Amino acid sequence: MSHLVDVTPFGARLRLKRPTEEGRLLLLALGMPRQLRCFDHGEDQYRVWSLVRNVRMLDQKNSGGALIEIGVAFVGKHPPRSLASDPARRYEIARMSSGLWSVQEESDEVLSEVDDSDKRKETRYNIPVEVTIEVFAENGSLSESESTVTENISAIGASVFTTLTLDAGRFVKITSPQSGASVLAVVRSRDIGTNGIARLHLQFVGAKWPL
Repeated sequence: MSHLVDVTPFGARLRLKRPTEEGRLLLLALGMPRQLRCFDHGEDQYRVWSLVRNVRMLDQKNSGGALIEIGVAFVGKHPPRSLASDPARRYEIARMSSGLWSVQEESDEVLSEVDDSDKRKETRYNIPVEVTIEVFAENGSLSESESTVTENISAIGASVFTTLTLDAGRFVKITSPQSGASVLAVVRSRDIGTNGIARLHLQFVGAKWPL
């Protein structure tokens, strides 16, 4: 449950106690004024699939427990068929049609900082930064955690050594005990290095790491 910060016929802004990221699709059920709806004008609840367009991390002590504030674009009554096979799939805006946004699967050319590629948006630094990784459970609470170090880090992502077994798409909170820096991150992949040590490749969500 949440409250709208603002709303238009094309999208809304709201706060959540659970993490998400840009490009994810969420199903919202709103008590939307009928004059603002693009369909289901006679229904009590306006159930509309929505694309997360931006994420801002909040101070939970001053936000009533909310973790993030998100802006979403309304995309329609039904989700893309491809969502059923992968609920963590990401999408991007394609065009607007009849007052709603159309979406397409995120391009393979959209590279994250943590991809194994030389096409990086920002410089990665091969330095060991001590960090604490906390894992978000399905209900939004923090469950397991570990203290570890980064293999490399940039303003928008990091590779960290880990004993955790996390699938791509899971959310974590990464904190530096020394500096106090803390950001949300999503797991893009997990692999085993040539030294036999597992690594999590993380992309930061809603904020950059203060290098």
